[in-house]
Amino acid sequence: MPSKADRERTASEQWIQETLEHRSRPRLLDLFCGAGGATRGYQLAGFHVTGVDLSPQPNYCGEVFHQADALTFPLEGFDAIHASPPCQAYSVTRKAWNGREDHPDLVSPVRKRLEAAGLPYIIENVVGAPLRNPIQLCGSSFGLDVRRHRLFESNVPMWASPCAHHLQRVGRFPALRSGRETLATVVGVFGTGGGAAKDISLWREAMGIDWMATKGELAESIPPAFTEYLGRQLIARLHTAA
Repeated sequence: MPSKADRERTASEQWIQETLEHRSRPRLLDLFCGAGGATRGYQLAGFHVTGVDLSPQPNYCGEVFHQADALTFPLEGFDAIHASPPCQAYSVTRKAWNGREDHPDLVSPVRKRLEAAGLPYIIENVVGAPLRNPIQLCGSSFGLDVRRHRLFESNVPMWASPCAHHLQRVGRFPALRSGRETLATVVGVFGTGGGAAKDISLWREAMGIDWMATKGELAESIPPAFTEYLGRQLIARLHTAA
């Protein structure tokens, strides 16, 4: 049986190794991080991720979290930045958000901050958002049971992955249409309606997310597969630049 000194030495060596691994991983700042859908993908790609959100995020999955304003949080000390400004101003369903149409347009001020920082960045938002030369990703491209089209703008070249809707043709998931129960080909991760929306486990599985506890967290997230795909490209760019 190992002695106390041996156990302490082993624990110390493990701590040093973990510390060195964290220091060797590029550091990414995830602004408007929510519960960490984008964060988890970047972690899988190899980043050490710090999340920032104006609201408390008790289920956030990143290494470090700061409850702070993404428009004023310091950007120094990172190798790359991801930002997912609130999308209500651009969503096609914006009129359903409490009947309001006065949601702030945050893409422009966020872009201005990221350009001034001079770091590689990615801005994510919904289709219809005023992003510059974005690529589009879809859940079908990654074998997920959601479509969830999202746009990504970057100041470094990024490859897109085409939609694969032809793989989502079989109705398997309970849904409501015109008040009637039916089977949908994908899981609709939004709102609080009936059908598949009643079963949060379907949402988690469809999004590839197992740590979020509420439908609100899931509805505001993107699948980690998206940012794992982009994060691997981003790390390759960082290594090339280095």
